[in-house]
Amino acid sequence: MKRSALTLHLAHRYVFALFSLFLLLALDTDIYAATKPNVIVIYADDLGYGDLACFGHPTIKTPALDQMAAEGMKFTQFYSAAPVCTPSRAALLTGRYPIRSGMCSDKRRVLFPNSGGGIPGSEVTLAEALKAAGYKTACVGKWHLGHLPQFLPTNNGFDSYFGIPYSNDMDRSANHKLGRKIFLKPEVKFWNIPLMRDTEVVEQPADQTTITKRYTEEAIKLIQENKKQPFFIYLAHSMPHVPLFRSQEFQDKSRRGLYGDVIEEIDWSVGQVLKELKTQNLDQNTIVWFCSDNGPWLIFNEQGGSAGLLRDGKGSTWEGGMREPTLAWWPGHIPSGSVSQELGSTMDIYTTSINLAGGTVPTDRMVDGVDLTPVLLEGGNSPREEMIYYRGTKLMALRKGPWKAHFITKPAYGREPFQDHDPPVLYHLEHDPSEKYDVSKAHPDVIKALKAAAAKHQKTVKPVPSQLEIPLQE
Repeated sequence: MKRSALTLHLAHRYVFALFSLFLLLALDTDIYAATKPNVIVIYADDLGYGDLACFGHPTIKTPALDQMAAEGMKFTQFYSAAPVCTPSRAALLTGRYPIRSGMCSDKRRVLFPNSGGGIPGSEVTLAEALKAAGYKTACVGKWHLGHLPQFLPTNNGFDSYFGIPYSNDMDRSANHKLGRKIFLKPEVKFWNIPLMRDTEVVEQPADQTTITKRYTEEAIKLIQENKKQPFFIYLAHSMPHVPLFRSQEFQDKSRRGLYGDVIEEIDWSVGQVLKELKTQNLDQNTIVWFCSDNGPWLIFNEQGGSAGLLRDGKGSTWEGGMREPTLAWWPGHIPSGSVSQELGSTMDIYTTSINLAGGTVPTDRMVDGVDLTPVLLEGGNSPREEMIYYRGTKLMALRKGPWKAHFITKPAYGREPFQDHDPPVLYHLEHDPSEKYDVSKAHPDVIKALKAAAAKHQKTVKPVPSQLEIPLQE
């Protein structure tokens, strides 16, 4: 072969090899986009079903969340697995009712700074499952699953942590004689809450006036640092749990007052996250969930939110305590402007995210989360048929299809005793989401079916020690 012909032949082979390499890289990118989407879970604290504009609030502006709904899917029948902080967060991160992990109690409803327990090491967290699938993982914000070193995020699957270890009203330093007056005009110095970086306290008391802003900056940095590999970010805002704080830019911005200011700053935060994903061309390869741990803390009056048309709020097993305003966003995959009336739960975020990541959902234990992929991508039916409503270890109510039976009721807070109901109080939630009209007398067959479903579920529950009742050892 002549020299010029040989040179041309080699050049052609080089171009073909280079083209093949680019094709492989493109295929790899497509496979990555299809099988390993980034996962971001944005979790509010004590947000009510009626607190967002896209869920009907008349004076709180939430343009970013409205946009998220317009570009993604809004769930109208989506539930937390508990009506208070610790057990609901345990359920989100384990895909299991907290009764199975011991992350609930009839004596102490949540973990406190003087608690010695936390999330058991035997649980497989969402972070651990995604890490095993090749993800970088990060927790930003409120944890509330144990503040001792072995219970912190970095010992439970997260590569990094920046946030507060429990609720922002704990570690109170203000005079107790002031009672609830400190919430009316909250000051940072009233609470000695620690802000942590991994396992170290970096600020105490945490400056809560800038905490939403700093959580957001941390999340943006994590997106930028991990844009070339699959990542999971759990962004758990400290608010609108009282005490309410917002940065100077949002002071007196909302017609709803202080509470509205707080929600509008959280909305801004969501907008910044979505904007950064688009800037980094990651929007079509990232599924973002927005939800809340439980309903609004109504006993704080104007400092608490609204459950909209739902009954009661945080602490109760009425709909307002556990049905949450929920959005899912994944451009190019979830049809824009979707509204799903299908049944879903925060526990389903666990199973769905692991399956989308090509990970492994644990098979050596009962996992209560189901895969909502058919709902998200096709607007199909949800595999979830039931929702169990627990208060501590007590099975208070059960929903199956549109029917909800209350076996036991009790006000969210106060000393009023538990009230057993036989027959149960029955509501058709799709006709009566406000739970106003008991129809138990007209549907004995439904009562029988729901009782049987409760009995079947209880047979799957194995007693485990309560982590919330373990005292802190001095």
